[in-house]
Amino acid sequence: MRKKSLSDLKKLASEARARIILNSSKTGTPHLGSCLSCVDILIVLYFYQLKIDPKKHSNPNRDRFILSKGHGAAALFQILAMRGFYPLSDLEDYGKDGSLFAEHPPAPDYLPGIEAATGSLGHGLPIGLGMALSTKINKNNFDVYVLLGDGECNEGSVWEAANVAAANRIDNLTVFIDSNKWQATDRSEDLVGESTLKEKWSAFGWESLEINGNNMKEILQIFKRKRKKGYPLAVILNTLKGAGVSFMEDDNNWHYRIPNEEEVKLSFSELGVRL
Repeated sequence: MRKKSLSDLKKLASEARARIILNSSKTGTPHLGSCLSCVDILIVLYFYQLKIDPKKHSNPNRDRFILSKGHGAAALFQILAMRGFYPLSDLEDYGKDGSLFAEHPPAPDYLPGIEAATGSLGHGLPIGLGMALSTKINKNNFDVYVLLGDGECNEGSVWEAANVAAANRIDNLTVFIDSNKWQATDRSEDLVGESTLKEKWSAFGWESLEINGNNMKEILQIFKRKRKKGYPLAVILNTLKGAGVSFMEDDNNWHYRIPNEEEVKLSFSELGVRL
């Protein structure tokens, strides 16, 4: 696929947000705020960066992406469908009994484009580390990207994997931390103290950067810059929960709340999207 331009990426992000909001309203499923905060990084990954082909989704040299914050699955499913991994109409069954589209990603054998079943927080990075390590053993040629939540960085398994990745100089591994400053019930800083994520990742031996994670231009610069050889990369994405819709932004009620018909219309108006 030809890499999309900045303007095209922004349009795709607005479309994805609209589809996620409509899906939440129609199916009565939560985690809307957490999905919206990570749309921009997902759009850039799937329409600009990842070496993938929906028609050859098992290619051993494909890049791997793992959504470790599995409660953002509704965003990933929509973007995979937009990228051509399956029809958008398949998502009409989202959240229903027996559907492959549950509130967290399923095992990879069930859906093309899914690399790991996630949602039990703290497991995505260890899995991604194993995949990245395998390239050294099997002489494959692919990169691994993992998306964590900032609250997920409370898990000890994240830091065990971070330590191993740095010790083994795994420089085909990139971690993005969706730092929207909220956990399920409260502000992250009120639960675990002031955030020092950039300093923590640096202390574990990673190249560590911090950007506005809802700014497409800044995200693109991450992929255009020359990365530090011999170091895994951690990028702290400063995001807004509910990003893209003014009355949802930084409002933790949208962790569980479902938008009504009027709120869907208002969202579409703000996003400038008609579906």
